[in-house]
Amino acid sequence: MSEPAELERQCELLRSLHVPGDPMVLPNAWDVASAKAIEAAGFPVVATTSGGVAAALGYQDHEGAPHVEMLAAATRIGRSVNIPMTVDAEAGYGMEPADLVAALRRTGAAGCNLEDTDHATGDLRDPVEHANWLRRVREAAVDEDYGLVINARIDVFLSTSGSGFHQGKQEGLLTEALTRAQAYLEAGADCVFPILLWEADTLGTFASEAPGPVNVLAIPRAPSLAELGSLGVARVSYGSLLHRDLMEKFSRFLESLAAGRPERPNG
Repeated sequence: MSEPAELERQCELLRSLHVPGDPMVLPNAWDVASAKAIEAAGFPVVATTSGGVAAALGYQDHEGAPHVEMLAAATRIGRSVNIPMTVDAEAGYGMEPADLVAALRRTGAAGCNLEDTDHATGDLRDPVEHANWLRRVREAAVDEDYGLVINARIDVFLSTSGSGFHQGKQEGLLTEALTRAQAYLEAGADCVFPILLWEADTLGTFASEAPGPVNVLAIPRAPSLAELGSLGVARVSYGSLLHRDLMEKFSRFLESLAAGRPERPNG
């Protein structure tokens, strides 16, 4: 774990990198090797992906893995790099805010993602109740003099990710998403993350009206990095996309190897 002064410096650095119009780019890591590769490539921050970490540990995403194992993996990642780490802490694993904050501090996390889905029911949490919970997380961090950077994920657009969903429909969820953004930022979040919001017009409106920095997931349908910057986005992350892509390539290689026509791997 980072020393208190160093961890606080990393928190301040992470927070300072949330610049609307000049987004911080976060390729997400799932283990020590991927985290080291991200640092070696020159990225200023490493973010974990709950989906990738859970898969590497043999579990399903969405809090399918024991939180002790997920946080232990984050601790190993944090110890392996010299740049700030932000941890995908899913929905908080049912932990009390003070316990969650203490656990994140032990991992060496400068920041965290906290989402508003209740994984026990599969439903979205009530925005007022979730904002109150986020406020308790912030208060617990303040009590520990811990400048934890909270990225509050907004899950209202998850229902729009299916192949049958047509362009132009995300606008209908904009009001609810902005209501949640307002509540979460007022509660002490530093950034809001409307995951799977990708339609440029709706995204631009969200970024201009949300009273704080906005994180976007770089799914294939999303605007380019340059376009996201022009829309006022402050943070772009890849979630589990890189892990999935690499595992798909690995599976294709194994299939070709089993079929007797392997391609020679690089290196």
